Amino acid sequence: MPKRHSLDAVIIGAGVVGAACAYYAARSGLSVAVVDRGPVAGGTTGAGEGNLLVSDKEAGPELDLALLSTRLWRELSDALPPDIEYEPKGGLVVAPDETTLKALRAFAEGQRAAGVTAAEITPDGLPALEPHLATGQAGGFLYEQDAQVQPAKAAARLLAAARVPVHLGEEVTEILRDAAGAIRGVRTPRRELLAPAVVNAAGTWGGEVARLAGTHLPVLPRRGFVLVTEPLPRVVRHKVYAADYIADVASGSASLQSSAVVEGTPAGPVLIGATRERVGFDRTLSREALRRLAAQAAALFPVLADVDVIRTYHGFRPYLPDHLPAIGADPRVPGLHHACGHEGAGIGLAPATGALIAAGLAGAEPPLDAHPFRPDRDFGTHEGATP
Repeated sequence: MPKRHSLDAVIIGAGVVGAACAYYAARSGLSVAVVDRGPVAGGTTGAGEGNLLVSDKEAGPELDLALLSTRLWRELSDALPPDIEYEPKGGLVVAPDETTLKALRAFAEGQRAAGVTAAEITPDGLPALEPHLATGQAGGFLYEQDAQVQPAKAAARLLAAARVPVHLGEEVTEILRDAAGAIRGVRTPRRELLAPAVVNAAGTWGGEVARLAGTHLPVLPRRGFVLVTEPLPRVVRHKVYAADYIADVASGSASLQSSAVVEGTPAGPVLIGATRERVGFDRTLSREALRRLAAQAAALFPVLADVDVIRTYHGFRPYLPDHLPAIGADPRVPGLHHACGHEGAGIGLAPATGALIAAGLAGAEPPLDAHPFRPDRDFGTHEGATP
């Protein structure tokens, strides 16, 4: 006989977004449980670099979400153990030519109006920030609010701090609904978890969970690779990337895109991302993707050209066609809430997402306007809206 529990909500997904939902829901006095078919951070979170970025987001709803998360991550860095490796090191976006620099200048101006701190750096000022950066850059912008975290540790520590039941290795096989279609819990092979609300924080599998609940959310996987170098002295001080990374983030193209994002870590290795391509859940190693990343990283930091890469890893970002996550109650299925589709920004946006979900579950005032993230919005005919 399956075990039964009475809860305020069940959260599907033990990645950093699901963990943040559990943390803020518990802080709001709600009784919740988390269920995941794998381990903590076993999906996109565990394959992430831990980016907490405002620098790559244009003025608008996602940037507002990122700025709220920036504040919340600072609070969490004091509340959680230091092994989450929160590092407010800032981001440096570099422009190879005057045309790109002009575009960055306009981009930063819009961000500043939304509350971002963006300082233009002249070519002469770049070496003081990054002594090993390639010469000949036209300039760049320093974003002091960009930061870094160890994503798997952050998810685990958020769940531990939430002090909620976590059921790992249990796939949700059914979302339970009453005769009127409203949510009443979930079923796994081991138990029934009864609750009037279910939170879909299933990452790249968010579309599958939506289908289990009888609705539609066009979440697709977008594969990305990361290179990890041998441990080094701190040759890269900030999170550094070329301006074309911003265009790659905003693109809906299914083809392989790559733009180097280079950063040091407290442990010594340098992380090099990021590629994007829509190939379903194909886990085949792409030598072309790795070759591009290595070449682009060496172009930014020539000192890396002779450094050994000790491993690579890859994962799948949960992509929605309009590049905004789905956050909040789904009016098509009473009791269903979504917290997925963050693509590569889920780690950075997790705290604000969790705070929004908790407010929705508790019937409280949300910390910002969640309307742009509504899950029943028109996702349009953007390229990639279907597999």
